Amino acid sequence: MSTTTDTLPGAPPLAPPLAPPPPAASRPRPASRRRLALLAGAGLAVLAGAAWLGHWWLVGRYFESTDDAYLQADAMTVAPKISGYVAEVYVADNQTVKVGDPLLRLDDGTYRATLDQAKATIAAREADLARAQAALRQQQASLEQAQAQQRVARLNAQHAEDEVRRYRPLAASGAETSERLANLVNTRDQAQATLAANTAAVAAAQAQLAVTAAEIDQARAQADAARASARQAALDLQDTVVRASQPGRIGDRSVRVGQYVQPGTRAMTVVPVQNVYLVANFKETQIGRMRVNQPVTLHVDALPGTDLHGVVDSFAPGTGSQFALLPPENATGNFTKIVQRVPVRIRIDTGPATRSLLLPGLSVTAEVDTRGARDDEQKVREENRATAPAASNHG
Repeated sequence: MSTTTDTLPGAPPLAPPLAPPPPAASRPRPASRRRLALLAGAGLAVLAGAAWLGHWWLVGRYFESTDDAYLQADAMTVAPKISGYVAEVYVADNQTVKVGDPLLRLDDGTYRATLDQAKATIAAREADLARAQAALRQQQASLEQAQAQQRVARLNAQHAEDEVRRYRPLAASGAETSERLANLVNTRDQAQATLAANTAAVAAAQAQLAVTAAEIDQARAQADAARASARQAALDLQDTVVRASQPGRIGDRSVRVGQYVQPGTRAMTVVPVQNVYLVANFKETQIGRMRVNQPVTLHVDALPGTDLHGVVDSFAPGTGSQFALLPPENATGNFTKIVQRVPVRIRIDTGPATRSLLLPGLSVTAEVDTRGARDDEQKVREENRATAPAASNHG
């Protein structure tokens, strides 16, 4: 049986009737789709966790990092060796200098006068030495003269003694008069007295010779002292110009023209920015596998997105607390264990363009690859395992 629907003229046609809904068995269930999504997500999470765990076990656990790391440089404090007023300052703040470049000059008038005085003292002492040497030659001649006179007096005394011995028997026998013998005895006594006087003169000349030799030694020592004073005066004059002993850049310049400075007064600092290195303070629980020459990855805060590279250069001979101004005293009743940190020096391997951007004091994050020490770790275990029985026997 068919039915028809009447429509008014000009009216739009009616829409066809809707199709009946499909049966419930043919529609997908929303709960099943959610369950599948959850299972898939859980599986992916398990796989990701397993992958991360495997990577950490094989690689990640051997990387030690710290952000307690700062760039450093062995800066040199510039200070004069002598005192005086600053006459000139040759460098400006942040200026680059080379070894031997003049940094400042002190007024050198006083030191030039001291050097001239020392030179005059040298001339005077050399003149004293020459005079003493001439006196020595004169004393040597006087000694030779006295010795010659002593020999003549000895001969005369001997001759007079021989005459007295020869004429004494003659006078006793009456062949010679007693007056003749008395004159000979008198001549003998005078000759002996002259010999004694000449002998004393020889001894005096010898003593004076020793005195003159001592005066020469004294004059020579005074001349040497004068030369040493002159050398010291020359060094002081040279030290009026303070020069750079290492290359770098000028920082912390506090000296000014006209300022009076004492020896050791801090004038400025020369920072060798071209030799910047890193000191990273690792926890004591992180350095067990660290060794010298292990590779290090560096992240400088001033250079975001740029990875620098370096190697472990050396380890400090103790933790930071051991070199503190007031080292901790742990032998007390109340004790709280604190993880210590060990300073590790890291050499930076980079080019001059990057190195010119690195400044002492910049913050760095350092990550050390310790995988190269896996064999060492096993050796340490085996070594202590081998010594364990010997240690137990002592107990």
